Amino acid sequence: MTALDHAESLKHLDGILRNIEAVIDLDRLRKEKAELEEAAAVPNLWDDQVAAQKVTSRLSYVQGEIGKLERLRAKLDDAVVLLELSQAEDDPGSLNEVADEITALTKSIEELEVRTLLSGEYDAREALVTIRAGAGGVDAADFADMLLRMYLRWAERHGYATDVYDTSYAEEAGIKSATFAVKAPYAYGTLSVESGTHRLVRISPFDNQGRRQTSFAALEVVPVVEQTDDVEIPDDELRVDVYRSSGPGGQGVNTTDSAVRLTHLPTGIVVSCQNERSQIQNKATAMGVLKAKLLALKRAEETAKMNELRGDVQGSWGDQMRSYVLHPYQMVKDLRTEHETGNPSAVFDGDLDGFIDAGIRWRKQRELNPA
Repeated sequence: MTALDHAESLKHLDGILRNIEAVIDLDRLRKEKAELEEAAAVPNLWDDQVAAQKVTSRLSYVQGEIGKLERLRAKLDDAVVLLELSQAEDDPGSLNEVADEITALTKSIEELEVRTLLSGEYDAREALVTIRAGAGGVDAADFADMLLRMYLRWAERHGYATDVYDTSYAEEAGIKSATFAVKAPYAYGTLSVESGTHRLVRISPFDNQGRRQTSFAALEVVPVVEQTDDVEIPDDELRVDVYRSSGPGGQGVNTTDSAVRLTHLPTGIVVSCQNERSQIQNKATAMGVLKAKLLALKRAEETAKMNELRGDVQGSWGDQMRSYVLHPYQMVKDLRTEHETGNPSAVFDGDLDGFIDAGIRWRKQRELNPA
């Protein structure tokens, strides 16, 4: 490519970045950062641990967003200067360096642009994720465990805090189900495109005849409930069971009945929490998860009603959403967006951004052009 081509590319990237800065409102973020830093400096901040956690979590997120934007702007400005120098000195080496910078900037700016597409009612919230083993026996339980690790690794790559509330272990290997929180702004809007049925095809490590096995796991993502949400649960609609926490293979990890299981009788929704030593803490956490699921159910019912009024008889967009094939070839493919990769190992190690970004763009396109 010529220097003129590079100049056009940099001009195009500058326009996209300016649009992102406007949508995210960088000036507002800087003002909020100053206010949060002032709030975080209050001596008695941690007297209210819940409020303190919100302040520090939000401050960390705002600082990260500002830093990300400022670094991209600095890199883009540096690339423009480098291009000017390469033209003035007629230096092919510097021109090649500009080309590399443009490639890296394009990837980073496109990833950041996806965030501007998260404008749903609950998109800015933290996320509660539940993974359940489906058809496929022990392979499905193992697959569910693989997915749990995959999403926790994805969160770790991004520096997002996670908290596993409950894990139900399968008898032979893997898990029956697990629920965890991703404690980062926009975690729900980002991960909600991962909801649906995931399918794994591989040679089963649990089959002594080495046969190919197809197994399934389901992923549910709901937004964390806030105090402003109207979710009331009458006492007569709730059954509370307490039991002793356990680990893999039934090994006891607690000597008291501190784990809590809540059953919402009208809907049959069951949630459990066993990650805290205190029964009171576990009940409070489980109640938060239950309210989040009921809020999601209410939204789903409202959406179904609207779809019925529109004559929309299509199933949920999240069902049968991705295939992970390890045999006879290596591929992970999203069945909605057609995004795919030939490196399943990287995906299972948390390299999910390409799939998530494609899913967000796909969902936005469907919202703008409903079929």
